[in-house]
Amino acid sequence: MIDLRTNYLGLQLRTPLVASASPLSQEIDSIRRLEDAGASAVVLYSLFEEQLRQESAELEQHLTEGTDSFAEASSFFPQPDEFRLGPEGYLNHIHRAKKAVSIPIIASLNGTTVGGWTQYAKLIEQAGADALECNIYSIAANPEVTSREVEQEYVDILRSVKSVVKIPVAVKLSPFFSNMANMAKRLDEAGADALVLFNRFYQPDINLDELEIQPNVLLSTPHALRLPLTWIGILYGRIRPNLAATSGVHGHEDVIKLLMVGADVTMLCSALLRNGIDHLEKVEAGVLEWMEKHEYDSVQQMKGSMSQIRCPNPSAFERAQYMKAVKGIQHVVFTNREAWKILSGH
Repeated sequence: MIDLRTNYLGLQLRTPLVASASPLSQEIDSIRRLEDAGASAVVLYSLFEEQLRQESAELEQHLTEGTDSFAEASSFFPQPDEFRLGPEGYLNHIHRAKKAVSIPIIASLNGTTVGGWTQYAKLIEQAGADALECNIYSIAANPEVTSREVEQEYVDILRSVKSVVKIPVAVKLSPFFSNMANMAKRLDEAGADALVLFNRFYQPDINLDELEIQPNVLLSTPHALRLPLTWIGILYGRIRPNLAATSGVHGHEDVIKLLMVGADVTMLCSALLRNGIDHLEKVEAGVLEWMEKHEYDSVQQMKGSMSQIRCPNPSAFERAQYMKAVKGIQHVVFTNREAWKILSGH
């Protein structure tokens, strides 16, 4: 019997397959379907910092203020009616989800500053959430703010949340740090129970017909896997927090690769939105089939087997892989050029 169990955020999960924050967790029936299809835990859709700061009327005024002067920018901001539930509704949703399913429910806060996170993190804990994921979504666009200040804000948010709750806290990060390994170490020291790698920035687009900024949400593809694959492989065994992989997890091979570099869980979102919730069953079946074929008895046996923990200098290892990749491209280009010369008689 193959053992798919894994530990994440102090929780023993049946498998490494976790449903990440998405619209699929907005309805209790969908959460039940995720459990039935094999999700070992569900991360609820995010509650935004803006929802914590203001009531809907105040938010309406904030988002529309000044749009007469800058109409092109008005659609860049989310409108009040686009938020699925307000703060009170979100707490009730946690409570109802916990009663509806037996798998862990992980709440998600999405913000950029310390703000009201601490107070609401406490309420989330009281509502029954098994853990909290801090989705820190921030683009450093102010030229007066240093990289050190940006990084310190992440640490301050984590410390403030950890100071008021006892449930485990994960931090969902973007990859845009000058030294990701050092940032991971600082968050480890600040008490992070897990790091979720990586957040995806949804850059806006321009509608040339309407001459306005508009959202441009693109689902991930398997190619996005390479970034979390690289950094989980580097960080495994070097920091204490659990490592969760998100973005680019679409099939069973993606899950296996991420486990091999050291992921504790693999989170699916785009694959489920594109293929349906039942896709989870296919992914789990594929993982089991592959493990049986390659004689792996458990996830723990496989986890970290292809990480860089035995490499004394991860940057040197990456440099070697970079050189191999570049040389490979050069070889392909040279070979194709020589083949063309032969075929064309040149």
